[in-house]
Amino acid sequence: MHRLNWGDGESPRKTRRGRWTRAEIDRLKDMYGLRAEGAIARELGRSVASVRKMAEELFRDARRHGPWTAHEVPNLKRYLGATATEVIARILGRELGEVRHQIFELGRLQQNGRWRRDEVMKLCRLYGTRSDEDLVAIFGRNLESIQRLAKKFCLAKDKAFVKRLAGEGATRMPRWSAPELDLLREMYPRAPNLDIATRLNRSVKSVVSKAHHLELKKEPERLVEMGRENVSLRYRRG
Repeated sequence: MHRLNWGDGESPRKTRRGRWTRAEIDRLKDMYGLRAEGAIARELGRSVASVRKMAEELFRDARRHGPWTAHEVPNLKRYLGATATEVIARILGRELGEVRHQIFELGRLQQNGRWRRDEVMKLCRLYGTRSDEDLVAIFGRNLESIQRLAKKFCLAKDKAFVKRLAGEGATRMPRWSAPELDLLREMYPRAPNLDIATRLNRSVKSVVSKAHHLELKKEPERLVEMGRENVSLRYRRG
């Protein structure tokens, strides 16, 4: 199973020293395991060593044993694929062997049937930064189902994620041609990004990134429509 290595990154030039505030600790808890230590250090204005030491103190005594609770399993899925298994064990307060066994069990539990709307939205959010193997465990769906849905919604792995997994030799998307750029400029203001991605045979993220680079904007009518779609989604979730 592929896992991302945590880069220390560079500490900010001016780092805070002394006692951590309650707000800093809460923010550290929120980010730890989902972002690299270097990135956390930069946001908090602390050194990487300080971040690492505080994290060790926060999770040192959080030891749990026995059956996994209904709250722990979603927490495991939240961190799965975002950081090393050892870090997940530290956050959850479980032994490393227990975490590995639970991940194995998650990979065995696969459901069938239609994807719920909230599941689709979550897959769209996670797909770029998680391996397909981890997505199988997170969603309890087989690989074919995940890949089929990813193709339908023109999802792709983030370039940075692919490089970390496969090195610099990772496959790159072809350069945008002049006709493709013309079609993007024509469609972007009024059309859904998924429709554009399907037409161009590119990922939605690629379409959004290139549109941002070209400073393209959605027309007001399309923005209103997108707002209604978001409200409808929140209503269905409720």
